[in-house]
Amino acid sequence: MEYRELGRSGVKIAPLGLGTGNFADPTPEDEASRIIHRSLDAGINLIDTGNSYSDGESERMIGRILAGSNRRHESILATKVFYKVGPGPNDEGLSRLHLIRACEDSLRRLQTDYIDLYQIHRPSPTIPVEETLSALTDLVQQGKVRYIGSSTHPAWKVMEGIMVSELKGFVRFVSEQPPYNLLDRRIENELVPMCQAHGLGLITWSPLAQGVLAGRYSSATDLPADSRGALRGGIYSERITPMGIEVGNKLVALASEHGLSAAQLATLWVKDQPGITAPLVGPRTLEQLEHALPVLAMTLSEELAAACDDLVPPGSAVASFFNSAVWMKHRIF
Repeated sequence: MEYRELGRSGVKIAPLGLGTGNFADPTPEDEASRIIHRSLDAGINLIDTGNSYSDGESERMIGRILAGSNRRHESILATKVFYKVGPGPNDEGLSRLHLIRACEDSLRRLQTDYIDLYQIHRPSPTIPVEETLSALTDLVQQGKVRYIGSSTHPAWKVMEGIMVSELKGFVRFVSEQPPYNLLDRRIENELVPMCQAHGLGLITWSPLAQGVLAGRYSSATDLPADSRGALRGGIYSERITPMGIEVGNKLVALASEHGLSAAQLATLWVKDQPGITAPLVGPRTLEQLEHALPVLAMTLSEELAAACDDLVPPGSAVASFFNSAVWMKHRIF
């Protein structure tokens, strides 16, 4: 397997990463353990989580699993900070106060001395970027964090962070983690070329478009009872649109013609797009992970790439996966 460099850091990660948003909600710890060990055995080394996932239980699970197996050194451990994690007024955001507290809490939950990649989960509309980057620089200098990144930021905010880091001598972003799939290709317009020009890795989330591209849904209103759209509602159900389902059904047929499942083709499509370091696969079960692993060895053909472009043209969208970002003026498709 050919590993890819994460931006200008020199760190090498597999072309698929393990997302853990399902850990503890609904994936139980024994299944999560099997998923982590199988991922590491297959060569996937990036494990991505967030301090707000399942009220911190995702981090706790990962910490117990890695500490119990002595495999921490095999993983590139990434987590995130921004969302509210307590009742107090300073239990959220990107202030120095919250960042340092949150980092120390994540270290305890993850049972580790350092976080390989500490990511700002969303941009703050009120905290100056200088304060955030100054605090992150201190965490790096203290050895608690190795690298920093952003997640679901507009291109201009990532660029602002880069320029302030260079002007002030702060630690620099090595990556951005946006949503990206065949239903929402808007990052191709500005974010991808900006990251390519300035040497940032792109770790992307939701390659299956929340299961829409795997043929999971037949209707935007009658959702399967055990689906994320039904269980979590809100922003999750908003992402399931009639146009998205129509594209998903066409992708199922296209994948079948080429001897693939729709889930494999959707993941492969993201993996082999220009500028992408690694999409995150977020399996609920070991079976789902096993189904995704063959994509590590696949290459997207020009024929398949062109056929996917015919379904959703470059730079466009038929569903909004930025609907958790307050800065994006999206609409329901």
